[in-house]
Amino acid sequence: MPAHLKTPTHALRSVLLAGLVAVTLPLSALAQDATPSNEDLRALRFYIEQNQTAAVTAEVSRLQKAFPGWTPPSDLKQLLVTGPTTEIANIYARLSRNDITGAQALIAQTKEKYPSWTVPSDLQAQIKLTQAQKSFDAAVAGRDVASALELVSDTPALLRCDRINNTWNLALLQEQAGNKSGAYLTYQQIVATCNGIPDLVATIEKSDAVTTPQQLEGLVDAAKARFVTQSATFDALEQRLLAGRGLTQGTTTSATKTTTPAPRSTTTSAAPRTAPVARAPSTPRPAPVQTSLPRSGDNRLSRTRADAKTGSWAACAADSANPRSLDIAYERAWCVYNLDRPLEALSYFSMAAQGGLGSTVARDARFGMALALLKREMTDDASRVAASSDFTMDQRREIEGQILNQRGVRAYNTRQYAKSVQYFDALQKLKGGAITRDLALMRGYAMLNMGKREEARTEFERLNNELSTAETRAALAATY
Repeated sequence: MPAHLKTPTHALRSVLLAGLVAVTLPLSALAQDATPSNEDLRALRFYIEQNQTAAVTAEVSRLQKAFPGWTPPSDLKQLLVTGPTTEIANIYARLSRNDITGAQALIAQTKEKYPSWTVPSDLQAQIKLTQAQKSFDAAVAGRDVASALELVSDTPALLRCDRINNTWNLALLQEQAGNKSGAYLTYQQIVATCNGIPDLVATIEKSDAVTTPQQLEGLVDAAKARFVTQSATFDALEQRLLAGRGLTQGTTTSATKTTTPAPRSTTTSAAPRTAPVARAPSTPRPAPVQTSLPRSGDNRLSRTRADAKTGSWAACAADSANPRSLDIAYERAWCVYNLDRPLEALSYFSMAAQGGLGSTVARDARFGMALALLKREMTDDASRVAASSDFTMDQRREIEGQILNQRGVRAYNTRQYAKSVQYFDALQKLKGGAITRDLALMRGYAMLNMGKREEARTEFERLNNELSTAETRAALAATY
Protein backbone atom coordinates (compact mmCIF):
# COMPACT_ATOMS: atom_id res chain seq x y z
CA MET A 1 0.00 0.00 0.00
CA PRO A 2 1.42 3.44 -0.85
CA ALA A 3 2.69 5.34 2.11
CA HIS A 4 0.34 8.25 1.66
CA LEU A 5 -2.75 5.96 1.88
CA LYS A 6 -3.79 5.15 5.39
CA THR A 7 -6.28 2.58 6.61
CA PRO A 8 -8.99 3.97 8.90
CA THR A 9 -8.14 3.83 12.53
CA HIS A 10 -10.41 1.99 14.95
CA ALA A 11 -11.76 5.29 16.23
CA LEU A 12 -12.50 6.55 12.74
CA ARG A 13 -14.26 3.30 11.84
CA SER A 14 -16.44 3.73 14.91
CA VAL A 15 -17.42 7.25 13.85
CA LEU A 16 -18.29 6.12 10.32
CA LEU A 17 -20.31 3.20 11.61
CA ALA A 18 -22.19 5.47 13.98
CA GLY A 19 -23.01 7.81 11.11
CA LEU A 20 -24.22 4.93 9.00
CA VAL A 21 -26.48 3.72 11.79
CA ALA A 22 -27.77 7.26 12.27
CA VAL A 23 -28.76 7.36 8.60
CA THR A 24 -30.29 3.92 8.36
CA LEU A 25 -32.30 4.03 11.57
CA PRO A 26 -34.55 6.93 10.51
CA LEU A 27 -35.11 5.33 7.13
CA SER A 28 -36.13 2.09 8.83
CA ALA A 29 -38.40 3.97 11.18
CA LEU A 30 -39.99 5.77 8.24
CA ALA A 31 -40.63 2.46 6.50
CA GLN A 32 -42.33 1.15 9.63
CA ASP A 33 -44.51 4.26 10.03
CA ALA A 34 -45.38 4.71 6.35
CA THR A 35 -48.71 3.62 4.93
CA PRO A 36 -49.34 2.69 1.31
CA SER A 37 -50.46 5.49 -0.99
CA ASN A 38 -53.45 5.34 -3.34
CA GLU A 39 -51.08 4.27 -6.08
CA ASP A 40 -49.66 1.49 -3.89
CA LEU A 41 -53.18 0.23 -3.18
CA ARG A 42 -54.32 0.30 -6.81
CA ALA A 43 -53.64 -3.42 -7.47
CA LEU A 44 -55.19 -4.53 -4.17
CA ARG A 45 -58.37 -2.57 -4.89
CA PHE A 46 -58.60 -4.17 -8.32
CA TYR A 47 -58.30 -7.68 -6.85
CA ILE A 48 -60.94 -6.86 -4.20
CA GLU A 49 -63.36 -5.56 -6.86
CA GLN A 50 -62.76 -8.70 -8.95
CA ASN A 51 -63.22 -10.92 -5.88
CA GLN A 52 -59.87 -12.66 -6.56
CA THR A 53 -59.27 -14.05 -3.06
CA ALA A 54 -55.85 -15.59 -3.66
CA ALA A 55 -54.54 -12.46 -5.36
CA VAL A 56 -55.91 -10.32 -2.54
CA THR A 57 -54.09 -12.42 0.07
CA ALA A 58 -50.82 -12.29 -1.84
CA GLU A 59 -51.05 -8.52 -2.39
CA VAL A 60 -51.83 -7.84 1.27
CA SER A 61 -48.78 -9.90 2.24
CA ARG A 62 -46.61 -7.94 -0.18
CA LEU A 63 -47.85 -4.60 1.13
CA GLN A 64 -47.26 -5.60 4.76
CA LYS A 65 -43.66 -6.46 3.91
CA ALA A 66 -43.20 -3.16 2.08
CA PHE A 67 -44.98 -1.18 4.83
CA PRO A 68 -44.37 -3.02 8.13
CA GLY A 69 -46.30 -0.42 10.11
CA TRP A 70 -49.45 -0.79 8.01
CA THR A 71 -52.35 -2.93 9.21
CA PRO A 72 -55.11 -3.62 6.66
CA PRO A 73 -58.70 -3.04 7.84
CA SER A 74 -60.68 -6.06 8.95
CA ASP A 75 -63.13 -5.36 6.14
CA LEU A 76 -60.95 -4.95 3.07
CA LYS A 77 -63.85 -3.38 1.14
CA GLN A 78 -63.24 -0.23 3.16
CA LEU A 79 -60.18 0.26 0.96
CA LEU A 80 -62.48 0.81 -2.02
CA VAL A 81 -63.65 4.11 -0.51
CA THR A 82 -61.19 6.64 -1.93
CA GLY A 83 -63.15 9.83 -1.33
CA PRO A 84 -65.51 11.37 1.23
CA THR A 85 -69.14 10.25 1.48
CA THR A 86 -70.90 11.18 4.71
CA GLU A 87 -68.37 13.98 5.19
CA ILE A 88 -69.94 15.92 2.31
CA ALA A 89 -73.38 15.68 3.88
CA ASN A 90 -71.96 16.92 7.18
CA ILE A 91 -70.36 19.91 5.45
CA TYR A 92 -73.66 20.85 3.79
CA ALA A 93 -75.43 20.45 7.13
CA ARG A 94 -73.04 22.98 8.69
CA LEU A 95 -73.63 25.39 5.81
CA SER A 96 -77.41 25.05 6.20
CA ARG A 97 -76.93 26.35 9.75
CA ASN A 98 -74.73 29.20 8.44
CA ASP A 99 -71.81 27.64 10.32
CA ILE A 100 -69.11 28.59 7.82
CA THR A 101 -66.27 28.11 10.30
CA GLY A 102 -67.46 24.61 11.14
CA ALA A 103 -67.86 23.74 7.46
CA GLN A 104 -64.34 24.93 6.67
CA ALA A 105 -62.96 22.87 9.56
CA LEU A 106 -64.70 19.76 8.21
CA ILE A 107 -63.30 20.47 4.75
CA ALA A 108 -59.79 20.67 6.18
CA GLN A 109 -60.28 17.37 8.00
CA THR A 110 -61.66 15.73 4.87
CA LYS A 111 -58.70 16.92 2.78
CA GLU A 112 -56.33 15.48 5.36
CA LYS A 113 -58.16 12.15 5.28
CA TYR A 114 -58.42 12.07 1.48
CA PRO A 115 -55.37 13.96 0.12
CA SER A 116 -56.41 13.59 -3.52
CA TRP A 117 -59.89 15.03 -2.89
CA THR A 118 -60.73 18.51 -4.13
CA VAL A 119 -63.74 20.56 -3.08
CA PRO A 120 -66.46 20.13 -5.76
CA SER A 121 -67.55 23.25 -7.64
CA ASP A 122 -71.12 23.04 -6.33
CA LEU A 123 -69.85 22.96 -2.74
CA GLN A 124 -67.56 25.92 -3.44
CA ALA A 125 -70.56 27.82 -4.82
CA GLN A 126 -72.61 26.97 -1.74
CA ILE A 127 -69.84 28.20 0.56
CA LYS A 128 -69.63 31.47 -1.38
CA LEU A 129 -73.42 31.85 -1.25
CA THR A 130 -73.52 31.19 2.49
CA GLN A 131 -70.78 33.77 3.09
CA ALA A 132 -72.60 36.28 0.88
CA GLN A 133 -75.87 35.61 2.71
CA LYS A 134 -74.21 36.30 6.04
CA SER A 135 -72.81 39.59 4.73
CA PHE A 136 -76.16 40.50 3.15
CA ASP A 137 -77.98 39.90 6.45
CA ALA A 138 -75.47 42.21 8.14
CA ALA A 139 -76.04 44.88 5.48
CA VAL A 140 -79.80 44.65 5.99
CA ALA A 141 -79.42 44.88 9.76
CA GLY A 142 -77.21 47.94 9.32
CA ARG A 143 -79.51 49.47 6.66
CA ASP A 144 -76.52 49.63 4.32
CA VAL A 145 -78.18 49.72 0.90
CA ALA A 146 -74.91 50.27 -0.97
CA SER A 147 -73.31 47.13 0.46
CA ALA A 148 -76.49 45.15 -0.13
CA LEU A 149 -76.53 46.17 -3.79
CA GLU A 150 -72.86 45.26 -4.21
CA LEU A 151 -73.46 41.84 -2.68
CA VAL A 152 -76.40 40.94 -4.91
CA SER A 153 -74.45 42.17 -7.93
CA ASP A 154 -71.48 39.95 -7.03
CA THR A 155 -73.68 37.00 -6.02
CA PRO A 156 -76.91 37.05 -8.08
CA ALA A 157 -78.01 33.77 -6.44
CA LEU A 158 -78.95 35.86 -3.39
CA LEU A 159 -81.98 37.03 -5.37
CA ARG A 160 -83.18 33.57 -6.38
CA CYS A 161 -86.87 32.93 -5.82
CA ASP A 162 -86.09 30.44 -3.05
CA ARG A 163 -84.48 33.37 -1.20
CA ILE A 164 -87.29 35.82 -1.85
CA ASN A 165 -86.87 37.41 1.58
CA ASN A 166 -83.56 38.83 0.34
CA THR A 167 -85.27 40.56 -2.57
CA TRP A 168 -87.99 41.94 -0.31
CA ASN A 169 -85.36 43.22 2.12
CA LEU A 170 -83.40 44.84 -0.70
CA ALA A 171 -86.52 46.64 -1.93
CA LEU A 172 -87.25 47.83 1.60
CA LEU A 173 -83.71 49.20 1.94
CA GLN A 174 -84.12 51.04 -1.36
CA GLU A 175 -87.43 52.47 -0.20
CA GLN A 176 -85.92 53.62 3.10
CA ALA A 177 -83.11 55.31 1.15
CA GLY A 178 -85.70 57.29 -0.79
CA ASN A 179 -85.22 55.30 -3.99
CA LYS A 180 -88.79 54.24 -4.71
CA SER A 181 -88.14 53.63 -8.39
CA GLY A 182 -85.33 51.22 -7.53
CA ALA A 183 -87.58 49.40 -5.07
CA TYR A 184 -90.30 49.14 -7.71
CA LEU A 185 -87.86 47.60 -10.19
CA THR A 186 -86.74 45.09 -7.56
CA TYR A 187 -90.35 44.04 -6.93
CA GLN A 188 -90.89 43.88 -10.68
CA GLN A 189 -88.09 41.31 -11.01
CA ILE A 190 -89.93 39.00 -8.60
CA VAL A 191 -93.19 39.29 -10.52
CA ALA A 192 -91.36 38.57 -13.77
CA THR A 193 -89.47 35.49 -12.58
CA CYS A 194 -90.95 33.78 -9.50
CA ASN A 195 -93.76 31.23 -9.67
CA GLY A 196 -95.33 30.97 -6.23
CA ILE A 197 -98.74 32.68 -6.31
CA PRO A 198 -98.68 33.53 -2.56
CA ASP A 199 -95.20 35.04 -3.07
CA LEU A 200 -96.39 37.15 -6.00
CA VAL A 201 -99.42 38.36 -4.05
CA ALA A 202 -97.20 39.30 -1.10
CA THR A 203 -94.76 41.07 -3.46
CA ILE A 204 -97.46 43.19 -5.07
CA GLU A 205 -98.81 44.02 -1.61
CA LYS A 206 -95.35 45.17 -0.50
CA SER A 207 -94.95 47.24 -3.68
CA ASP A 208 -98.01 49.28 -2.72
CA ALA A 209 -95.77 51.59 -0.68
CA VAL A 210 -93.57 52.56 -3.64
CA THR A 211 -95.69 52.30 -6.80
CA THR A 212 -97.87 54.74 -8.66
CA PRO A 213 -101.33 53.47 -9.62
CA GLN A 214 -100.02 52.85 -13.14
CA GLN A 215 -97.02 50.88 -11.87
CA LEU A 216 -99.26 48.83 -9.59
CA GLU A 217 -101.54 48.04 -12.51
CA GLY A 218 -98.48 47.05 -14.57
CA LEU A 219 -97.33 44.57 -11.91
CA VAL A 220 -100.79 43.03 -11.71
CA ASP A 221 -101.04 42.78 -15.50
CA ALA A 222 -97.61 41.11 -15.67
CA ALA A 223 -98.68 38.54 -13.07
CA LYS A 224 -101.97 37.88 -14.89
CA ALA A 225 -100.14 37.42 -18.20
CA ARG A 226 -97.94 34.73 -16.65
CA PHE A 227 -100.71 32.99 -14.68
CA VAL A 228 -103.93 33.39 -16.63
CA THR A 229 -105.89 31.01 -14.41
CA GLN A 230 -105.13 33.23 -11.40
CA SER A 231 -106.47 36.42 -13.00
CA ALA A 232 -109.36 36.66 -10.52
CA THR A 233 -106.91 36.50 -7.61
CA PHE A 234 -104.79 39.32 -8.99
CA ASP A 235 -107.82 41.42 -9.99
CA ALA A 236 -109.15 41.19 -6.43
CA LEU A 237 -105.72 42.13 -5.10
CA GLU A 238 -105.52 45.19 -7.35
CA GLN A 239 -109.04 46.26 -6.40
CA ARG A 240 -108.21 46.00 -2.69
CA LEU A 241 -104.94 47.95 -2.99
CA LEU A 242 -106.49 50.68 -5.13
CA ALA A 243 -109.38 50.97 -2.69
CA GLY A 244 -106.82 51.70 0.01
CA ARG A 245 -105.77 54.70 -2.09
CA GLY A 246 -109.33 55.83 -2.64
CA LEU A 247 -109.26 54.62 -6.26
CA THR A 248 -111.08 51.97 -8.24
CA GLN A 249 -110.04 49.82 -11.17
CA GLY A 250 -110.45 51.68 -14.45
CA THR A 251 -109.68 55.11 -13.01
CA THR A 252 -105.97 54.85 -13.72
CA THR A 253 -104.28 55.36 -17.06
CA SER A 254 -101.89 52.53 -17.75
CA ALA A 255 -98.57 53.09 -19.35
CA THR A 256 -98.25 51.55 -22.79
CA LYS A 257 -97.42 47.89 -22.43
CA THR A 258 -96.31 45.19 -24.83
CA THR A 259 -96.59 41.46 -24.39
CA THR A 260 -93.16 40.62 -25.77
CA PRO A 261 -90.70 39.78 -22.97
CA ALA A 262 -87.21 41.19 -23.15
CA PRO A 263 -84.71 39.04 -25.07
CA ARG A 264 -80.97 38.91 -24.56
CA SER A 265 -79.33 41.53 -26.71
CA THR A 266 -76.69 40.26 -29.09
CA THR A 267 -74.75 43.51 -28.93
CA THR A 268 -73.29 45.41 -26.01
CA SER A 269 -72.57 49.11 -26.03
CA ALA A 270 -70.37 50.88 -23.53
CA ALA A 271 -72.04 53.70 -21.66
CA PRO A 272 -70.97 57.14 -22.86
CA ARG A 273 -69.50 59.13 -20.00
CA THR A 274 -70.32 62.56 -21.41
CA ALA A 275 -73.14 64.04 -23.43
CA PRO A 276 -73.75 67.26 -25.39
CA VAL A 277 -75.49 70.18 -23.70
CA ALA A 278 -79.12 69.37 -23.04
CA ARG A 279 -81.98 70.91 -24.92
CA ALA A 280 -84.63 72.57 -22.84
CA PRO A 281 -86.97 69.86 -21.56
CA SER A 282 -90.30 69.72 -23.37
CA THR A 283 -92.17 68.75 -20.21
CA PRO A 284 -91.76 69.92 -16.62
CA ARG A 285 -89.42 67.80 -14.52
CA PRO A 286 -90.80 66.24 -11.33
CA ALA A 287 -89.76 67.78 -8.07
CA PRO A 288 -86.64 66.26 -6.49
CA VAL A 289 -87.43 63.28 -4.30
CA GLN A 290 -86.37 63.11 -0.69
CA THR A 291 -83.34 60.87 -0.27
CA SER A 292 -81.05 60.11 2.62
CA LEU A 293 -78.15 61.76 0.75
CA PRO A 294 -77.40 65.48 0.33
CA ARG A 295 -76.70 66.76 -3.18
CA SER A 296 -72.99 67.27 -2.46
CA GLY A 297 -70.40 67.11 0.27
CA ASP A 298 -68.54 63.83 -0.21
CA ASN A 299 -64.86 64.88 -0.39
CA ARG A 300 -63.96 61.82 -2.51
CA LEU A 301 -65.69 63.28 -5.57
CA SER A 302 -62.57 64.58 -7.36
CA ARG A 303 -60.71 61.29 -6.98
CA THR A 304 -63.74 59.32 -8.16
CA ARG A 305 -64.16 61.52 -11.22
CA ALA A 306 -60.47 61.12 -12.04
CA ASP A 307 -60.84 57.34 -11.87
CA ALA A 308 -63.86 57.45 -14.15
CA LYS A 309 -62.13 59.74 -16.64
CA THR A 310 -59.35 57.18 -17.13
CA GLY A 311 -61.73 54.23 -17.25
CA SER A 312 -60.43 52.83 -13.95
CA TRP A 313 -63.83 51.43 -13.06
CA ALA A 314 -62.71 49.18 -10.19
CA ALA A 315 -60.77 52.02 -8.56
CA CYS A 316 -63.74 54.31 -9.08
CA ALA A 317 -66.04 51.81 -7.35
CA ALA A 318 -63.60 51.44 -4.47
CA ASP A 319 -63.15 55.20 -4.06
CA SER A 320 -66.92 55.85 -4.10
CA ALA A 321 -68.02 53.00 -1.81
CA ASN A 322 -70.97 53.95 0.38
CA PRO A 323 -71.52 57.36 -1.28
CA ARG A 324 -72.33 60.20 1.08
CA SER A 325 -73.76 62.61 -1.49
CA LEU A 326 -75.82 62.40 -4.68
CA ASP A 327 -73.12 63.79 -6.96
CA ILE A 328 -70.69 60.99 -6.11
CA ALA A 329 -73.55 58.45 -6.24
CA TYR A 330 -74.10 59.55 -9.85
CA GLU A 331 -70.41 59.06 -10.69
CA ARG A 332 -70.48 55.67 -9.00
CA ALA A 333 -73.49 54.65 -11.09
CA TRP A 334 -71.45 54.89 -14.30
CA CYS A 335 -68.51 53.04 -12.77
CA VAL A 336 -70.51 50.06 -11.52
CA TYR A 337 -72.46 49.99 -14.78
CA ASN A 338 -69.19 49.50 -16.63
CA LEU A 339 -68.31 46.75 -14.13
CA ASP A 340 -71.45 44.88 -15.27
CA ARG A 341 -73.39 45.61 -12.09
CA PRO A 342 -76.56 47.07 -13.66
CA LEU A 343 -78.83 46.58 -10.66
CA GLU A 344 -76.60 48.68 -8.43
CA ALA A 345 -76.11 51.22 -11.23
CA LEU A 346 -79.87 51.48 -11.71
CA SER A 347 -80.37 52.33 -8.07
CA TYR A 348 -77.86 55.21 -8.14
CA PHE A 349 -79.01 56.47 -11.55
CA SER A 350 -82.58 56.61 -10.23
CA MET A 351 -81.50 58.63 -7.21
CA ALA A 352 -79.46 61.04 -9.33
CA ALA A 353 -82.21 61.48 -11.91
CA GLN A 354 -84.60 62.75 -9.25
CA GLY A 355 -82.12 64.35 -6.87
CA GLY A 356 -82.14 67.93 -8.15
CA LEU A 357 -78.61 67.89 -9.62
CA GLY A 358 -79.57 69.90 -12.70
CA SER A 359 -81.23 69.12 -16.02
CA THR A 360 -78.09 67.76 -17.72
CA VAL A 361 -77.32 65.29 -14.94
CA ALA A 362 -81.00 64.34 -14.69
CA ARG A 363 -81.11 63.60 -18.43
CA ASP A 364 -77.84 61.66 -18.45
CA ALA A 365 -78.89 59.72 -15.35
CA ARG A 366 -82.11 58.69 -17.11
CA PHE A 367 -79.97 57.64 -20.07
CA GLY A 368 -77.99 55.50 -17.63
CA MET A 369 -81.24 54.08 -16.26
CA ALA A 370 -82.30 53.02 -19.74
CA LEU A 371 -78.91 51.41 -20.42
CA ALA A 372 -79.00 49.54 -17.10
CA LEU A 373 -82.54 48.32 -17.79
CA LEU A 374 -81.46 47.07 -21.20
CA LYS A 375 -78.51 45.27 -19.64
CA ARG A 376 -81.02 43.63 -17.29
CA GLU A 377 -83.06 42.71 -20.41
CA MET A 378 -86.01 44.85 -19.27
CA THR A 379 -86.70 46.16 -22.75
CA ASP A 380 -90.18 47.56 -22.21
CA ASP A 381 -89.15 49.44 -19.08
CA ALA A 382 -86.22 50.95 -20.95
CA SER A 383 -88.62 51.98 -23.69
CA ARG A 384 -90.87 53.74 -21.18
CA VAL A 385 -87.89 55.60 -19.67
CA ALA A 386 -86.83 56.69 -23.16
CA ALA A 387 -90.35 57.83 -24.05
CA SER A 388 -90.45 60.15 -21.04
CA SER A 389 -86.89 61.50 -21.36
CA ASP A 390 -85.44 64.38 -23.33
CA PHE A 391 -82.40 62.50 -24.63
CA THR A 392 -79.87 63.93 -27.04
CA MET A 393 -80.04 62.56 -30.57
CA ASP A 394 -77.05 60.28 -29.97
CA GLN A 395 -78.50 58.99 -26.71
CA ARG A 396 -81.88 58.28 -28.30
CA ARG A 397 -80.27 56.51 -31.24
CA GLU A 398 -78.26 54.30 -28.86
CA ILE A 399 -81.26 53.35 -26.72
CA GLU A 400 -83.63 52.80 -29.62
CA GLY A 401 -81.00 50.69 -31.38
CA GLN A 402 -80.65 48.38 -28.39
CA ILE A 403 -84.42 48.15 -28.00
CA LEU A 404 -84.86 47.16 -31.66
CA ASN A 405 -82.01 44.67 -31.30
CA GLN A 406 -83.55 42.96 -28.27
CA ARG A 407 -87.06 42.93 -29.68
CA GLY A 408 -85.86 41.52 -32.98
CA VAL A 409 -84.00 38.69 -31.26
CA ARG A 410 -86.98 37.96 -29.03
CA ALA A 411 -89.37 37.91 -31.97
CA TYR A 412 -87.12 35.45 -33.79
CA ASN A 413 -86.80 33.19 -30.75
CA THR A 414 -90.59 33.12 -30.36
CA ARG A 415 -90.98 32.35 -34.11
CA GLN A 416 -92.56 35.72 -34.91
CA TYR A 417 -90.39 35.90 -38.01
CA ALA A 418 -92.19 38.76 -39.76
CA LYS A 419 -91.88 40.96 -36.69
CA SER A 420 -88.24 39.97 -36.33
CA VAL A 421 -87.50 41.12 -39.90
CA GLN A 422 -89.35 44.38 -39.27
CA TYR A 423 -87.33 45.11 -36.13
CA PHE A 424 -84.02 44.34 -37.85
CA ASP A 425 -84.98 46.44 -40.89
CA ALA A 426 -85.79 49.35 -38.58
CA LEU A 427 -82.49 48.86 -36.77
CA GLN A 428 -80.60 48.88 -40.08
CA LYS A 429 -82.30 52.12 -41.07
CA LEU A 430 -81.51 53.66 -37.67
CA LYS A 431 -77.84 52.64 -38.00
CA GLY A 432 -77.50 54.18 -41.43
CA GLY A 433 -77.77 51.00 -43.48
CA ALA A 434 -75.68 48.52 -41.50
CA ILE A 435 -76.36 45.91 -38.85
CA THR A 436 -74.05 43.34 -37.32
CA ARG A 437 -73.41 40.07 -39.14
CA ASP A 438 -75.07 37.94 -36.49
CA LEU A 439 -78.29 39.94 -36.72
CA ALA A 440 -78.18 39.94 -40.52
CA LEU A 441 -77.77 36.16 -40.45
CA MET A 442 -80.71 35.87 -38.08
CA ARG A 443 -82.79 38.09 -40.37
CA GLY A 444 -81.94 35.82 -43.30
CA TYR A 445 -83.10 32.76 -41.40
CA ALA A 446 -86.29 34.60 -40.43
CA MET A 447 -86.95 35.22 -44.13
CA LEU A 448 -86.24 31.57 -44.87
CA ASN A 449 -88.72 30.49 -42.19
CA MET A 450 -91.29 32.84 -43.74
CA GLY A 451 -90.88 31.04 -47.06
CA LYS A 452 -88.98 33.93 -48.65
CA ARG A 453 -86.22 31.70 -49.96
CA GLU A 454 -84.86 34.06 -52.63
CA GLU A 455 -84.65 37.02 -50.25
CA ALA A 456 -82.92 34.83 -47.67
CA ARG A 457 -80.44 33.61 -50.30
CA THR A 458 -79.65 37.20 -51.28
CA GLU A 459 -78.95 38.06 -47.64
CA PHE A 460 -76.76 35.00 -47.13
CA GLU A 461 -74.86 35.56 -50.40
CA ARG A 462 -74.07 39.13 -49.39
CA LEU A 463 -72.71 37.98 -46.04
CA ASN A 464 -70.75 35.12 -47.61
CA ASN A 465 -69.21 37.43 -50.22
CA GLU A 466 -68.09 39.82 -47.48
CA LEU A 467 -66.56 37.01 -45.40
CA SER A 468 -67.10 33.34 -46.05
CA THR A 469 -67.51 31.32 -42.85
CA ALA A 470 -68.95 27.95 -41.91
CA GLU A 471 -72.10 29.75 -40.76
CA THR A 472 -72.66 31.65 -44.00
CA ARG A 473 -71.95 28.57 -46.12
CA ALA A 474 -74.41 26.50 -44.09
CA ALA A 475 -77.01 29.26 -44.39
CA LEU A 476 -76.56 29.38 -48.17
CA ALA A 477 -76.88 25.61 -48.44
CA ALA A 478 -80.19 25.77 -46.54
CA THR A 479 -81.73 27.90 -49.30
CA TYR A 480 -81.27 25.25 -52.02
